[in-house]
Amino acid sequence: MDTNKIIFTRSEMLEFNRQTLLRRGVSLESIADIAYKQQKRYSDDVTFELCLESVEKILSFRDVFHHVQLAAEIDRLAEEKMFQGPIQDIIFEDFGLFGIDETMGLDVAGLYGTIGQTNFGDIDVNKAGIVKDLNEFGKDDKQCHTFLDDIVGAIAAAASTRVAQISNEDLAELDDEGHNLFKVSGE
Repeated sequence: MDTNKIIFTRSEMLEFNRQTLLRRGVSLESIADIAYKQQKRYSDDVTFELCLESVEKILSFRDVFHHVQLAAEIDRLAEEKMFQGPIQDIIFEDFGLFGIDETMGLDVAGLYGTIGQTNFGDIDVNKAGIVKDLNEFGKDDKQCHTFLDDIVGAIAAAASTRVAQISNEDLAELDDEGHNLFKVSGE
């Protein structure tokens, strides 16, 4: 892909994000796993495939593309000690009172409203799956995942919320007997 251009198609943004995340040790499946486990608490009908589809959809959004690319780059620069002054240590050490990384996460999760942000809060506090791994690996002397762990958690939260919305839309189309109200007779 041409990295000198600044406008990309949704499929290009998805692929750039997939590759950026993989370079940082994050698979799309590991993000979908968090969304799946979060939604499985509320619905037995949730599928991993829908969660993965939701992660891919979210990673194709322009705003999310920008967040993923910026988060990965900030963390990489901190690993290479490229920042000056106290911000280098604040980012590299993932200082608990920093909060800008969570603000970026809230912005991504907010694409799916307050429920997305609430889901992000749950993931951020409980450090599920790959978010926990990124957070722990970011505590060593070589890796920094200050921004990426929050962005990954936010993507999982947004995917979880998208899955819940799709499930509720499907339920809204059923009558009291569980028949689809919009299905044409004979289909």
